[in-house]
Amino acid sequence: MPESKPLVLAAPEPRTLELIFKPQKLEELHTRYEVLEVPADEVASMGREVLERVRYILGQPPIAEETLASMTALRSVLNVESNLIDNMPYEEIFRRGIHVLTTGAVFALPVAEMGLAMALNLARGIVSADNDFRAGCELWGGDGNSGSRTLSGSDVGIIGFGDLGKALRRLLEGFRCNIKVFDPWLPPSLLREHGVSPADLGEVLAESDFIFVVSSVTSENRGFLGSEEFASMRQGSVFILLSRADVVDFEALLDAVAAKQIVAASDVYPEEPMPLDHRVRTLDGFLRSAHRAGALDTAFREMGDMVLEDMALMDRGLPPVRCKRAERETARRMRSRPVDVN
Repeated sequence: MPESKPLVLAAPEPRTLELIFKPQKLEELHTRYEVLEVPADEVASMGREVLERVRYILGQPPIAEETLASMTALRSVLNVESNLIDNMPYEEIFRRGIHVLTTGAVFALPVAEMGLAMALNLARGIVSADNDFRAGCELWGGDGNSGSRTLSGSDVGIIGFGDLGKALRRLLEGFRCNIKVFDPWLPPSLLREHGVSPADLGEVLAESDFIFVVSSVTSENRGFLGSEEFASMRQGSVFILLSRADVVDFEALLDAVAAKQIVAASDVYPEEPMPLDHRVRTLDGFLRSAHRAGALDTAFREMGDMVLEDMALMDRGLPPVRCKRAERETARRMRSRPVDVN
């Protein structure tokens, strides 16, 4: 009797295997593994005889301790989001040596590019000038550049320095910016190695012309950017929110924009979608994007490549290297909400 293939439990919602894998890679997945697709909320009700055979989980469905206890062959949970979810017994997972992996690195470059585009737009008023032109009330030449500035040579602050922060720094390199970074989870020497200056939060806020927020939401930083922090920023500075809305007091952010203390852009919101009558939809000085910065087919398909390569390594008893490994000390601190729409 031929040996059975390793079992992959696929519950990647709201994503699908067809979104994550290129056609030839999806064929490779089915060739190498038995793939069982199941809604995330049905994992707990699966029979023990199935759970005992699961080697890999694609997605991060809720896993109770009793369900995990039945998964005696489990080697890795491969989260196909950009954030961890607090829906499994991490301590027991780490005790058993099961890898929890994320593929969020695929979003770093496209989101960083969107952040750069937002900064350039707010610095030069590109969208507002286009709207004025369409309405026939455009201002020509220097008259249309009131409040404009250059990004080159400016003071830039980055809050958070994970994959996205690093990608953003690489894009900014050609602009010769003076970059300060606040990230309490990283040692100053590592920041210096990346060519940025370590700084506390107060310095980043008070001494930057452009501020990029790319930090994850944790149990320690929810809403840590509020009215006092926005008031401490330079008059007219540019604030760009790219990671998760829960790191800011969103109404305080809108108040700061309405008061013309700052201008701002965001790709993320406390509700998605926001109510049709919410002031964020019409507020001057606020550039809006509907959580689309990283949602590119090329990024999604790169996830499948990473997953297949790491599963091949783990099949050989080697550690994964392409995906990012969750750490015992920080996994339970993550508080980012899962996405509802790709």
